[in-house]
Amino acid sequence: MNTNLELYLVTDEAACLGRDFYWVVEEAVKGGVTMVQLREKSLSTRAFIERAKRLKDLLETYNVPLIINDRVDVALAVDADGVHIGQSDMPFQTAHRLLGEGKIIGLSAEKQPDVLEAESWNLSYLAVSPLFATPTKTDTEKPWDIQGLQWARQESRHPLVVIGGVHTGNVREAVRNGANGIAVVSAICSAPSPREAARELRAIVQDSICWPETRHS
Repeated sequence: MNTNLELYLVTDEAACLGRDFYWVVEEAVKGGVTMVQLREKSLSTRAFIERAKRLKDLLETYNVPLIINDRVDVALAVDADGVHIGQSDMPFQTAHRLLGEGKIIGLSAEKQPDVLEAESWNLSYLAVSPLFATPTKTDTEKPWDIQGLQWARQESRHPLVVIGGVHTGNVREAVRNGANGIAVVSAICSAPSPREAARELRAIVQDSICWPETRHS
């Protein structure tokens, strides 16, 4: 399964502005999204599983991984490609034991100790969150900003994904300062054309990765 982190869509049905949820995701994937995280804070477990199954079927057509936010039980129920866990969610070691080998596990890093602690874990990626201030996530630590991202790049051996306030105007700066990929919500879900928004974001990421001074190991 492809684990390209370049353009990571985190879903939010409210951000779809009344449009069909699956249409928005599929358009985004057609535009270049490389991974999708299903984040549902209000659905019942049954409804979450049903949505995850349908989304997994859709994404398999495009060979795009489905990541479940927080809920390892839902990920197991639908055989999702992985999970994303926050600092207050299930401990990494427990999630890894339950999911087994070969699954993607991402972890949010909201402050410097989170980055340092994660060095001993076999993570698929670390999400530096939030990179910039954003109304989407109001329950997090202060933003990392570019200087914090540079620090995380120096200290972490893991691929880094940035989320929070990321848009076309600052993607290039984020990638050139250490991000292996970007994660977005409203920049795609709320865009007039999710496909075109994804295409533009992916092009900027790829162009920035090719920039000679930013090749990170």
